[in-house]
Amino acid sequence: MVIRVYIASSSGSLAVKKNQQAVVGFLEANRISFEEVDITMLEDQRLWMYQNIPAEKRPEKGNPLPPQLFNGTVYCGDYEDFFQSKENNTVFSFLRLNSQPSLKDSES
Repeated sequence: MVIRVYIASSSGSLAVKKNQQAVVGFLEANRISFEEVDITMLEDQRLWMYQNIPAEKRPEKGNPLPPQLFNGTVYCGDYEDFFQSKENNTVFSFLRLNSQPSLKDSES
């Protein structure tokens, strides 16, 4: 399974941009393989993301804001969930990954 980070490249919100950068930067720094999905460019992916976010995670009004994280088709959470997992040092379980990639694996 691949980690998919749903982003909006043309968001007018500074908070959304910062949150997206924080998630992507963390994944890159920790050598976690992921795919960015730009919901502003791919209508079918935007609709898929909206449909696959659990009802309890959807806002009362409007649509869920990026970034949203999935492991394959399994919803992991939004930025707030990611931030909490980072604070609690549980990002790998949050992303439903078995373990942190070792330096040996990433060097080969």
